This record gives sequence, C-alpha cells and structure tokens, in this order.
Amino acid sequence: MMHVAADPIERYKISDVFRDASAAGLTVCRTWAFSDGGDRALQISPGVYYERVFQALDFVISEAHKHGIRLILSLVNNYNDYGGRPQYTQWGRNTGLQITSDDDFYTNPVLKGYYKNHVKRVLTRFNTVIKVAYKDDPTIMAWELINEPRCEIDYSGRTVQGWVQEMATYTKSIDNKHLLEIGMEGFYGDSMPEKKQNNPGYQVGTDFISNNLVNEIDFATIHAYPDIWLCGQSDYAQLAFMQRWMTSHWTDSTQILKKPLVFAEFGKSNKYQGYTLSGRNVYLNTVYRNIYNFARTGGTIGGGLIWQLVAEGMESFYDGYEIVLSQNPSTAGLIAGQSYKMAALGHMLSRPHSHFLNRPNYEENGNPYLLSRKQNGHES
Repeated sequence: MMHVAADPIERYKISDVFRDASAAGLTVCRTWAFSDGGDRALQISPGVYYERVFQALDFVISEAHKHGIRLILSLVNNYNDYGGRPQYTQWGRNTGLQITSDDDFYTNPVLKGYYKNHVKRVLTRFNTVIKVAYKDDPTIMAWELINEPRCEIDYSGRTVQGWVQEMATYTKSIDNKHLLEIGMEGFYGDSMPEKKQNNPGYQVGTDFISNNLVNEIDFATIHAYPDIWLCGQSDYAQLAFMQRWMTSHWTDSTQILKKPLVFAEFGKSNKYQGYTLSGRNVYLNTVYRNIYNFARTGGTIGGGLIWQLVAEGMESFYDGYEIVLSQNPSTAGLIAGQSYKMAALGHMLSRPHSHFLNRPNYEENGNPYLLSRKQNGHES
C-alpha cells in the first residue's frame, strides 16, 4: 500500500481498498512498513530514507484511521521482494563485511544494527498527516518483526529464536503500547519434535512453540498455502492438511503458549491447474468456519486475514491470490458474512456468558449476527 501511495496520482486506490474492506466489515489490515532499496524505496540505504515514501506510509495510516481499520505493520521481508533480508546482506557486502549467506542477517551485529535502526526510525516516525508519532498511534494495532522468517542454516529454530528475543526486546524498549508478533508461518522446530509431523513435509528454520514463547511476543501467527506446500495433491488432501494445521496451532496457542492466535495469511491461487472460483470459495469458507468454531469455544483464536485484497487498477500486484471485492461478489459475500459473524461473536463473548449460552436458537439458526441484531438492535 505504501508503494502505491508513493505516487500521489494512485492514492485513490488506497482509499478504495479501505472503503471496500470497511464496507465488508473488515477491521484489521496487514501491510508493509518496509521497502529496502529498489523502486520507490523507503530505506534507500542503511539509515537513509526517502521522505516522499515515508509520507506515503503516513497517508496509508491516515486512510486506515479514516475508515476505522487497524493496521499490522511488518518491518522487513524474509524474501527479496521490496529488498528484505537479501538487501540487508548486500548492504553488508557493499561495506566489506564477510557475508556467507542471507542467514547472516540473524547473527551479524552490523546487519542487526541496520535492522534496529529501521525499527527505531519507523516507530518514532511523526505522521505528517495526523500529527502523531507511530508509536503513539492507536490506528496501529501491532508491529510484525519480519514477514515469514526462514533460516536454511539452522532448521532447529534456535538461530531465529535468538534474533526474535533480541529484536522483540529492542522493539518493546521503544514502544510498549502496541502489540508485537513475529510474522511466522507456523512451522514446528526442535523444541517439541513430535509436532514436526504437522509440518507439510519440511522445516524452514523456525519453531512455532519456542519462538512464540518469547515473553515480549503478544500473539502468535500462522500462514497456510497448501496449494504451494502440497502442490499436486487433491483439493481434499489440501483441505485435510489445512484442518490439521489450524487445529494443531489453535490447540498449542490455547494450551502451551496461552496467547492469541491470528491466521495472518491464507488464500487460494487462480494460477494453479484446476482452479475454480467455487473451489476457492469452498476453501475460504472452510477456513472461516474453523476460525469461527474455534472462537466460539472462547479459545485464543483472534481472527483471520485473507491474502490479498487489492483495488481495481492494481493489476501489477496480482499474484494469483488477489481479490478485488467489487469484482468478486460471491467471495465478497463470504468475507462480509465472516466479518459480521465474528463481530457478533465478539459482542456476545464480551457479555456475561449466562446471557447467551443457554439460548436454544443460538445453535440452531447458525447466524449469531442476526441473533445479535435482534438482541441488541444493531444494524451493522
């Protein structure tokens, strides 16, 4: 969103996305607070920032505020899109550092210093539109340390563990008002080897349990792309994996981590053979139903964020998972229905339980949103 907003002529697209999302009942958006090197870079080189792009991020935050949407802002990418870890390690090489791989990002003190400087610069940024520092802005719900951390040199999760502990502590030392999460996909590591059977056949160098047990981490996240992770397997097999993936992490968050869990990325690509819109809707509906059922129990599930919503005219960002709400009425209906169901459930769970749990029609009509409207007179 920042990348698009860096061109003032295109800023209406940001407004369009937030308007459509808000109309569908969505309340949280996860987006990037990084762009390292390259086109429309926020951080041109270590510690050097492009003010025009920072003002674009100011605008994104102000538009989210205008539409009643909170933001999860990610601070760096694992991959080379918009720079990421590869750009940090290249910056290190440019200064003569002996860099053996991109995984040095997690251990090299100079590279860690680059990252900490970025964290400080973003968190202490004064928004030129709404006149408040980011670290004091309630429009921002949470910070994310890194999008989908991975570490090929250490599959145990311990290297990432050390980095998470250091960076979480540093981030909280600057801003202890906002929530903090890692940005993990959910792969299990060595701390509980028996749980590796839930991985999609491989590890990525993270440990869902130990990494999220870091005290400064406020909630856990998972992502899931069975169409990539289990490429070639049937829709049935992919849905079965998704069921196990969600159940396992929800159970761990409830019983071991004792922290909320957010399903921070999921979708179904239209680029794979056999794709159909109805198939995608079935997949999304299955995920949504699981999230809702977990939430009904009063457990730790916090909601789900689909990947990815875009506006009309943003074709250059299409990756197969894109959804334009105004062009996909059936999918938009699913998203809106889930939004209202979760909102109604939140209202009900925030009231004394005895007021709701013994109502026979709650289980039967399957639409607690309508029940909530009838009980509370809410129209939206």
